Amino acid sequence: MTQRSTAAPRSRASRVPLLAWAILLVAGGSWGATYSLAKIAAESGAHPLGIALWQGIVGAAILTITETARRRRLPLDRRHLWFYLLCGLLGTAIPSTLYYYAAPHLPAGVLAITLGLTPLITFVGAVALRVDQYAMRRLLGVALGVAAVLMIALPETSLPERAAAIWVVAALAAALSYATENLLIAKIRPPRTESLTLLLGMMLVATIALLPVVVATGSFTPLAWPWGAVEWAIVGMAAINVFSYWLFIYLVTATGPIFATQMAYVVMVSGVLWGMLIFGESHSAWIWGALTVMLAGVALVGQKSEGKSGPDA
Repeated sequence: MTQRSTAAPRSRASRVPLLAWAILLVAGGSWGATYSLAKIAAESGAHPLGIALWQGIVGAAILTITETARRRRLPLDRRHLWFYLLCGLLGTAIPSTLYYYAAPHLPAGVLAITLGLTPLITFVGAVALRVDQYAMRRLLGVALGVAAVLMIALPETSLPERAAAIWVVAALAAALSYATENLLIAKIRPPRTESLTLLLGMMLVATIALLPVVVATGSFTPLAWPWGAVEWAIVGMAAINVFSYWLFIYLVTATGPIFATQMAYVVMVSGVLWGMLIFGESHSAWIWGALTVMLAGVALVGQKSEGKSGPDA
């Protein structure tokens, strides 16, 4: 996430409290819908790799138009290209594909809950790399995150089918990929380059990396006309990702990172609610318990560095 501001002046934050809360709810609530949209696209016959490719194409197109209008050039020196490659793969291509493979097999709400592991894994990695400090309170938060995952995967009544447990592992691998990207951003992010510009480079690299894989596997998903469920879901996901990421950057700049990272809570809760609204999902006590425990774990860990708060941020 953006490093342009690590702390907002108190007076600036206090001038827009209602606007900040509105943005938090709109961006987080929109981001939570992407899990249901992914499920719609995958269940409608779109191949996961094809969905991931279109996410890169549409996202890169939106960002190209935005950056052209802002007269921002994409840096192409070795440092930036290395950043685009690593973060484009770990923050977009790999986790998106994993989520799209898991989407037809898991409730959208469960997919959203697994997002909570991203800040927890990020903290563990940051401590291991000595870029963050160990604290018992935060270690307890990690333990609660692990407990939440076990509450989803182990009980026989937590998931619609026991065979779906393997897809929980795929969703967890996506969270691990996001967390790895967060650590790389902290380590190798080029200074003085705006986040939207970096995101454009990441999207372009992810698209270029996915294209030969999609062609080789014959998994390209054409967008038919008139648009149906697949087309609206794919384009909607890409637009929401760019829109919500832009709002997140605004929040960090206007109010500081501590307030902005609360978006993770909104994304998890809204992801569950969107799944109930669109698919009529009903969850067992284990899943509701896992959501509560995961929210508590994320609160205890309390991200200090800028991490992802949603898919493909």
